[in-house]
Amino acid sequence: MSDPARTNGVHGHSSPFVELDRADWAALAQSTPLPLSETELVQLRGLGEPLDLSEVTDVYLPLSRLLNLYVAGARSLHRATSDFLGDRADSTPFVIGVAGSVAVGKSTIARLLRELLARWEDTPRVELVTTDGFLLPNAELERRGLMTRKGFPESYDRRALLRFVSEVKAGTAEVRAPFYSHLSYDIVPDAQITVRRPDVLIVEGLNVLQPPGPGHRLAVSDLFDFTIYVDARTRDIARWYDERFLKLQRGAFSNPLSYFHRYASLTEAEALARSGEIWRSINEPNLLQNIRPTRSRATLVLRKDENHTVDSVLLRKL
Repeated sequence: MSDPARTNGVHGHSSPFVELDRADWAALAQSTPLPLSETELVQLRGLGEPLDLSEVTDVYLPLSRLLNLYVAGARSLHRATSDFLGDRADSTPFVIGVAGSVAVGKSTIARLLRELLARWEDTPRVELVTTDGFLLPNAELERRGLMTRKGFPESYDRRALLRFVSEVKAGTAEVRAPFYSHLSYDIVPDAQITVRRPDVLIVEGLNVLQPPGPGHRLAVSDLFDFTIYVDARTRDIARWYDERFLKLQRGAFSNPLSYFHRYASLTEAEALARSGEIWRSINEPNLLQNIRPTRSRATLVLRKDENHTVDSVLLRKL
């Protein structure tokens, strides 16, 4: 049986997307030099992701070139509009949204794109912010009964996220975002990330492509200039989640300060059982109910195969 992730919403004759297989996509940037070394790539790679120079050359180099063209196009349109209006206002940052499930690799892709885009001559200042910083503090999630729905749309301070991206998009000199610690699994009080008028801002998170909620006229996705959805079959993502959980259990969870330190002493079978419970009760429902339904809103969809490598790219038709 086919997975709905591969058949619904972005496929078929009436699709608003053009689909390119990996070879055709890679050919679009054959003359573009690769600006990253193997050492730099190792530093960017996430847990369990077999990201190598071939993957970067075939998939992400063409994507960075496409994004560079979109940035140039946005600046050209800004100049033309300013001339039309008789307004000489500075252009504002180009904002990119990166969405997808837990464990699908979107964080690594966002970090990689930050490095690639910063090496283009006309976009040297690229900032990356994750929506983790806009999760409600654990104490507030507990108060609202939402700890088991952490990562669902209602677990975020969506107003603060919208305000943050709005201020960046408006060209505000300095904009601050809360800092989230994956060690403590919580917002760090009085810690902040400061963004200072970047050329490009990348916003990465589970639900960044969500439409406006009931009673709201604007969503953060309305402020994006380009959006990317990282797609894969549900069963593959579930397996990657298990693999990542085991690696974290052997590594980060062993730190006594880790929120998940209680899992450090589990056997592998016990750890896999717990990972499966978390996936089935939290992450899979969030994917199916909230994240995947936003896929068709993306500008570009990266489709991964079972080996965590991209096998095709869907680009929204202009």
